[in-house]
Amino acid sequence: MEQVAVGERRVLYDARGLAEPDAEAPRTSRIEGGRAVFDATDFSTRLINLEIRRLLVEEKVTDITVVNPGAKHSVGVAILERCKIRFEGSLGYFGVGLIDGPEVEITGRVGWSVAENMMAGVVVIKKNAGSLAGAAIRGGDLVVMGDVGARTGIDQKGGTIIVGGKAGLLTGFMMQRGRQIICGDVGPGLGDSMYDGAIYVGGKVASLGVDCEEAELTEDDNEMLGGKLGYYGVEAPGSFRKFVCAKKLWNYDSLEPNERKLVL
Repeated sequence: MEQVAVGERRVLYDARGLAEPDAEAPRTSRIEGGRAVFDATDFSTRLINLEIRRLLVEEKVTDITVVNPGAKHSVGVAILERCKIRFEGSLGYFGVGLIDGPEVEITGRVGWSVAENMMAGVVVIKKNAGSLAGAAIRGGDLVVMGDVGARTGIDQKGGTIIVGGKAGLLTGFMMQRGRQIICGDVGPGLGDSMYDGAIYVGGKVASLGVDCEEAELTEDDNEMLGGKLGYYGVEAPGSFRKFVCAKKLWNYDSLEPNERKLVL
């Protein structure tokens, strides 16, 4: 069993390269009145996730606060229960991915690919997020109060992504369904190769991507925008513009059955 230094502690790897194969939940949480709090300063990613799962499954706690997550990667992933989780601090790459149901609040920043493949639930990030935020998201709401990096909502299949600040290049790249609400400016290539869905932008757009065009903003759109931004307390810009797929290159559904099998 080889030891490799990671952060402030040493992590064990077995011959297959699996980290901490014999790790157990640390059981350090304070539980009171259906709520739990634990300090993750000295915990690895696996220990943090094990403690969260122990609280949800064994203790039946549905309100969890994780203090000092330390910007570690892959924290809070694959949570399928309805619950509330608050991370007091920042997360690294791939935070809270593959979730289905929880309400998550992150008080700090997050790295790349936050909430990747989220099925349902809510993720609210109080500061900035890196690139690929909400990649392949299928449902729920992802709310970033600050700025986001490139390719926000790449391959988005549903749900709503809200950004209170600016977004980088290729926002909405290959978007299939769902909505994006960007209150600030957006970089070049907006909506490039998108199939469906809608992107609402309150600031300037550097350039549109392939097969993306501006559309008329309807009363239903304005009602939705006001409701979503008001609910999460995001300051709305003076006005929005709406962008959708122009469908000039939109030929996926015209594929023959045998061709579609190859694509899928």
